[in-house]
Amino acid sequence: MEDLLPSGVRTGRVDNLNGLEMFYLEAGSPDAPVLLLLHGFPELGFSWRKVMTPLAAAGYRVIAPDQRGYGRTTGWNPGFEDPERACRMLNLATDALGLLKALDIREAAAVVGHDFGSPVAAHCALIRPDIFRRAALMSAPFGGPPPLEARRGSGDIHADLAALPRPRKHYQWYYVTPEADRDMLDAPQGLHDFLRAYYHAKSGDWPGNRPRELAAWSADELAKLPAYYVMDRDAGMAETVAPDMPTPEEIAACGWLTDAELAVYVEAFRRTGFQCALNWYRNMTDPAYLADMRVFAGRRLDVPACFIAGARDWGIHQRPGALQAMAERACADWRGTTLIDGAGHWVQQERPEAVVGALLDFLAD
Repeated sequence: MEDLLPSGVRTGRVDNLNGLEMFYLEAGSPDAPVLLLLHGFPELGFSWRKVMTPLAAAGYRVIAPDQRGYGRTTGWNPGFEDPERACRMLNLATDALGLLKALDIREAAAVVGHDFGSPVAAHCALIRPDIFRRAALMSAPFGGPPPLEARRGSGDIHADLAALPRPRKHYQWYYVTPEADRDMLDAPQGLHDFLRAYYHAKSGDWPGNRPRELAAWSADELAKLPAYYVMDRDAGMAETVAPDMPTPEEIAACGWLTDAELAVYVEAFRRTGFQCALNWYRNMTDPAYLADMRVFAGRRLDVPACFIAGARDWGIHQRPGALQAMAERACADWRGTTLIDGAGHWVQQERPEAVVGALLDFLAD
């Protein structure tokens, strides 16, 4: 991996005071204001490589760790059992807090989160605004903590999806199943081709990514999402993305993820598996998690916040209403949404220059 990092990006490892030996990438002066970059699934701190040196050149100390369950960070449980104790949101936020403490950093000028890193970043700033002074959320809108009072009369969305003429299931509830890890790790097409197809299908390169807002959290509306979000009921993720494997010509033209860069992810997940990372989803879909987080009901994100995503990313609409809720209710100091033309879900890899520009505008505002 090191030979693929831009000049000026260095590596480090530290006890994060929360059970992990945390591996991280870093760029910029040790005395500069800190930007903490939190990756999503299935990614690594390496996913930020293209934006780190430009942000460092703009005057920031940029830190991008491998989070719990990922890459070269160690100390986490790779098994299916007991995800609530280690992968609940409060513990993921504590991982970030502990990393800053271990590096003797008193505050971060901003915490930036992509994909599943977005809700982690949001909760960091929601709970510790004294340390995480701004929040830039990417590709996954933050609609706020769960309400104190349980919603009623919403029906069973999973039964409704399964009852469609083309029976379906939601990918997050597939990720919580015991077979999801092996389905992807031992994909019939091989791990390399599985990840290539998965990244391609969610990128701006895939012609099927023409997102639009959904009207409601209903089976008929969710069925409009691509199959990598709302899957065929009897298919795993490896089977789902196999038809979207790019051609050799498309792979050769993919400048944002070369085969050498893809090999970094393949090696990492072949070594670690996906299970601990999937346990994050088990918490987010578990009623016990929702009960645990109700203490924050009604609390808004007080620090300045913004949202950045690819204009061709279906992920911004996968939770109908979340984009509007983030701007109007979840954030008290909202600084706007930036949708980047041509980019899909992997926006900081697909269009790093535009992401850097949006982040610097936000930080200067």
